[in-house]
Amino acid sequence: MHILIATAGSHGDVAPYTGLGARLHRAGHRVVMATHARSAALVRRSGLGFHPLPLDRYATSGTDDTRGHGPGKGGQGARLSKVEQVQLARELAPQMADAVTEACASGAEVLLFSSSLAPLGLVAAEGLQLPSVGVFLQPLEPTREFPPVIFDMPSWGPFANRALGRCAQSLLARAFAPGVRHLQRRLGVRQDALERRRATWPVHHGFSPAVVPRPADWRPGMEVAGYWWPSEAPGWTPESRLADFLQAGPPPVFVGFGSMAPGDPERLGRLLARALRLAGVRGVVQSSWAGLSVEGDDVLTVGEVPHAQLFPQMAAVIHHAGAGTTAAGLRAGVPAVPVPMMLDQPFWASRLTSLGVSPGRLPFQRLTAENLAAAVRKAVHDPRYRHRARQVAALLGTEDGAGRVLTAVEQLAGGDSGEGQGPGR
Repeated sequence: MHILIATAGSHGDVAPYTGLGARLHRAGHRVVMATHARSAALVRRSGLGFHPLPLDRYATSGTDDTRGHGPGKGGQGARLSKVEQVQLARELAPQMADAVTEACASGAEVLLFSSSLAPLGLVAAEGLQLPSVGVFLQPLEPTREFPPVIFDMPSWGPFANRALGRCAQSLLARAFAPGVRHLQRRLGVRQDALERRRATWPVHHGFSPAVVPRPADWRPGMEVAGYWWPSEAPGWTPESRLADFLQAGPPPVFVGFGSMAPGDPERLGRLLARALRLAGVRGVVQSSWAGLSVEGDDVLTVGEVPHAQLFPQMAAVIHHAGAGTTAAGLRAGVPAVPVPMMLDQPFWASRLTSLGVSPGRLPFQRLTAENLAAAVRKAVHDPRYRHRARQVAALLGTEDGAGRVLTAVEQLAGGDSGEGQGPGR
């Protein structure tokens, strides 16, 4: 069976799907990932076919911050507001719609869409009469149990939570409306047919029910599958500098902000160095898109390092609370100090706190060396956080999120095993 997985966004919006795709491929299916060109090497290293989508401008929106918020004030680049992100999505939606449709029409028999492309993918699937499944990394469906995850707000009670969730969905629908209308005209998809498909569309969520239990008021077909972990490079070993540093003292604390580029990296680096020094811990700082560089006897700056290999060797992890990094920290069984910046990150940061693996979130806009150091000391030295982190990791180790998606896809396609087909082009 030929399966297409379509996604767009930052590295964290692509990497989990490489693991899901690899699992489908090992079951005998031909799997192609459609995403932006800068992820081509990552996809191909995972043994999957690659179909480019011209979405790099959309994929990098919202990842920088030049507005001067928080400790990175005075930097370069601009983190887009929600309104600006909606405007950009509306501008690019017709181009995105055509690109997604081209990918779907390239021989696929089953289509899997991330939330970032689902509004367009549903129209393409209906127009091409192909079975499709949503594979989401965030719980976007309205629910009484928590407010919408793309807004940083407290729970206002069951009625308000669900109403606000519908407002968030309307905002997303507005962003993609030009592309949806364009695709409906191009493919001859009637609105009533699209609504029928949307009402029963199966969606599997790539996070653990131990982290976010399935809301009781979700409709049938909305499932929480469990995490699907990024595909790992075989035989990875740390470079000598990192290996020597890890062996030279007690477990360090990891610091990384993923695809975020939060303002002035030099100023942020000084803040981090002071925080680690005040906390009395060693540190491994990942430069990533933030361009961080912190050096010293007790601090090492590294480039890209697989979180699955690095995090279990840490005393704690400081991160932006993106969905993928949050999951990696939970899998490793180490305490977390989340520093959320935007969109769903405050939601995941709050989940880490409610799970008992974190002493609390520190919003980036209010980050100081002193409050970060205090949180790190708690995370590292209070044994309750590590004990709870190990409990959660043990629960995650019993789950098979990718396997659940595999079963659902094969059932949707009538049990076609796809034996003997290659990994794609």
